[in-house]
Amino acid sequence: MWNSSGLIYSGGYTEVVDTEAPMDTIPHWFRGTRLNFAENILFSAAEEDPSKTTTQNKEDGKVAVTEVREGNTEVRDMSWGEVRRRVGLLSNAMRSRGVKKGDRVAVVASTSFDTFICFMAVVSLGGLFSSSSTDMGSKGILERLLQIRPKFLFADDWAVYNGKTTDLRPKIAEIVEGMGSVPEFEGVVLQPRFAGRPADVKGVPKVMKLGEFIQAADGNEKLVFERVEFRDPFLVVYSSGTTGMPKCIVHSVGGVLVSMLKEEKLHKEMGPDSVMLQYTTTGWIMYLVSIQSLVSGCRSIFYDGSPFIPSPSAFLSILSTQRVTDFGTSPRFLHELQKQNITPRKAFDLSALRSVCTTGMVLSDALFEWFYDTAFPPSVHLRNISGGTDLAGCFGIMNPLEPVYVGGCQGPTLGTRMEVYDSLIESGPGRAVPDGEPGELVATASFPNQPVFFWGDESGERYHSAYYARFPHVWTHGDFIQFHPVTGQVMFLGRADGVLNPSGVRFGSSDIYSVIETHFLEVADSVCVGQRRPQDSDESVLLFLKMKDGERFTEGLVERVKQKIGEEKSKRHVPRYVFETWDIPATVNGKKVELPVKQIVSGKNIKPSGTLANPQSLQFYYQFAKVEEVLQNMEKEKKGKMKSKL
Repeated sequence: MWNSSGLIYSGGYTEVVDTEAPMDTIPHWFRGTRLNFAENILFSAAEEDPSKTTTQNKEDGKVAVTEVREGNTEVRDMSWGEVRRRVGLLSNAMRSRGVKKGDRVAVVASTSFDTFICFMAVVSLGGLFSSSSTDMGSKGILERLLQIRPKFLFADDWAVYNGKTTDLRPKIAEIVEGMGSVPEFEGVVLQPRFAGRPADVKGVPKVMKLGEFIQAADGNEKLVFERVEFRDPFLVVYSSGTTGMPKCIVHSVGGVLVSMLKEEKLHKEMGPDSVMLQYTTTGWIMYLVSIQSLVSGCRSIFYDGSPFIPSPSAFLSILSTQRVTDFGTSPRFLHELQKQNITPRKAFDLSALRSVCTTGMVLSDALFEWFYDTAFPPSVHLRNISGGTDLAGCFGIMNPLEPVYVGGCQGPTLGTRMEVYDSLIESGPGRAVPDGEPGELVATASFPNQPVFFWGDESGERYHSAYYARFPHVWTHGDFIQFHPVTGQVMFLGRADGVLNPSGVRFGSSDIYSVIETHFLEVADSVCVGQRRPQDSDESVLLFLKMKDGERFTEGLVERVKQKIGEEKSKRHVPRYVFETWDIPATVNGKKVELPVKQIVSGKNIKPSGTLANPQSLQFYYQFAKVEEVLQNMEKEKKGKMKSKL
C-alpha cells in the first residue's frame, strides 16, 4: 500500500511493522519516515521523488472545494491555488503568534471554507487539530477543551440551522470564562460566517476577528510544512462511553494517511474527476471524510445547515447542480425520503452519481430494497460502512469488485485482521465463532490507524480499558456483529454496550447523567438507554428518573430536564421519552447497569445477571417494550383524573 499510495514523505523504513509485538503495545509502523497531513492534501507527490511535490490533479485554477449553505443557497467555489494561498497566510500568522509542533488548536465551527483552512494551517505546522460543532452546549465543549488545553480556539460568530440564525457570542463568552484556568489558552479567533459582515467582538473577552489575527503573517503566503514522524499526532477526536469524561482520542499523521489512501483509492476508487458531498458536522468523524477525499484531487462540497430545510428535495438538488459523483449520508435521511415518497431518480438528474454511502447507524433491509427498487438508479453503488471515531476509518466497508447484498456492509476493510469473538466470554482469551454466528467485533493484529494515545492518559490506563481489558492483546470494538456464511457480508447487529445512537449521533449516557446530577437535586438517580425494537427504523432514547423521597415527578420537571439537556449538550441529546421509575438495577458494588434495561425495552426477555443486587427491579421495564401502550394508558389516567376533579 505504501509503495502505490502516492504519499509525499521523506526518510525511509527498514520494516513495515514488528509483527511479533502485541497490538496493545501500539507497534510502530513505517518507522523512519516523515510526512505532513496538510501537504498530502494540498499537493501531489512527484513521480520521480516522493519527497518533492507537484500540483498534478490539483492545479491552481481547478476548483478544490465548494461551499453550500442550507437549502442549496449561497454557493461558492474555491480553487486549489486560493486554498494554498489562504492556508499559507493563516499558517504564517499562527507561526508568528507562537503556534508550533505539538500545540493544540480547536474550532467550534461549521463545515465551511474557514474551518477547512484552519485545519490545514494547524497541521501544516505539526500542530493538533480538534473540532466541535456549533450546536454543542458550552459545557460539552468545555469538557473537551479543558482536557486538551488548546492555544487558540477558532469559532464561528453565527450559526445557521433549520432556518434560524443563532448568535454564538454568548456561548463563546461562556467558553472563555470556563477556560480561565488554562494558562496555555491565549484566546478566541472569530470566523465571520457571513462574508463581509463579521460580528462585533466588543464585550467578549479574549476575542479577536480572523482578519486581525491574519495580520501577523504580514502578507506572507509561502507554505512551509513541518514533516513529522509517522506516528506523531495531528488530530484529536472524542468518543463518549457510558461513564466519565469524553475520551480524547489522538490519531497519528501516518496511520490516518495510509488508512485513508487505502479507502479512497482501493475501496472507493476516488479520482481527480470525483465530486464528493458528505453530509456531516464538524463534531463527527465523518468531517474527516469530507477532507480526506481531497487527497486524490477530487472536489469536496461543504454543506452547512439542515438537509430538511426547506425540504429534502432542496438538499438533493445539489446532487444534480453540482454533478456529485459520491454522496455520503445517513440511514435516517434515506428513511425520511422514503416516508415522504421522494424518488430522487425521477426528480433529479443523477447521471453523474456513482455511489451513495451511509453510516452512523444500522441501515435496515427495507431501505436496501427501496434504494434500488424505487429511489436511485440501479447503476449507483450503495455503500454501507461502519467503523468510527476510534480508528478514524472503517471495519465494515464497501468493495467495488463484488455484488451488493441486502443488509450490513459488503465486507471487511483491507489490511485489518477483523474477527468475531464469542460474546459470552466475559474475560480471558477470546474464541472466534464460525461465520453466521453473532459475537463481538474484535481486531486481533495491529493496524496502522490505531490511535496512538488518549490525551491526558499518561499511564495508558484509559486506553487499555477502552479496548484491551476484555481480551488480552485484542482490540474489542463494542459492536455486536456476524459474518454472513455465504456472501461474506459484515452484519452489524447493534452496540454491545450502552452507547446511545439516535439517528446515527453517538453519545454516552454519562452526557445525560452529568446534566441530571448537576441541575436536578430532586432526582435521586437515573438510567438512560436506547430503544430499538425490530419494527423501529431508528433508535429512541429513554430516560428514567428515580425521585428522592418526598419529591414529585411532574410534566414541568420533564420539560425542564429536556430543555437543560438541549442547552448544555445539544438538541440531538434530548431524550425522546422521560419516565419515572421506582428502582434502577445495580450491581452488588453499587454500579448501575444499563444493558439489561436497554435489551428489555427493545423487546427482549433476559436472564438477570448474578451480579445484580436487585434483579427484581428489571420487571418494571418490560412494559416499555410497548411504549406506545404505556403512553396511551398514561393519557387515559390523566383524563380520568381531570374528570374526577370536575
